[in-house]
Amino acid sequence: MFYWMLLVLAIVFEVTGTLSMKWSTLSGSVSGFYIMLVMIACSYLSLSIAIKKIALGVAYAMWEGVGIVLISLCSLWLFDESLSMIKLSGLALLILGIVLIKIGTLPAVAKRKGAI
Repeated sequence: MFYWMLLVLAIVFEVTGTLSMKWSTLSGSVSGFYIMLVMIACSYLSLSIAIKKIALGVAYAMWEGVGIVLISLCSLWLFDESLSMIKLSGLALLILGIVLIKIGTLPAVAKRKGAI
């Protein structure tokens, strides 16, 4: 459970860093870039610890996929960006891909536990 919480934290750090980069670009403030650097570094650190117990493919797919979904939704709200049907379809396919990667990893983990 600890490693899954670290993965969630890595996603939150990544989303925060990416949104602060956009905010900094729009506002002209340099502070957003510093926030971005710290958040992305914390994100990678949290992810690197999380993959000790979570399969790399699953962790990375969730980190990037959930991050993209959250960034898209937050951009819609914070920066008035659009969300077309094509974008929504892409996000839905992304979520489906994450689910399929997670499901496909379950048998390999069960086999490995049984062999030990």
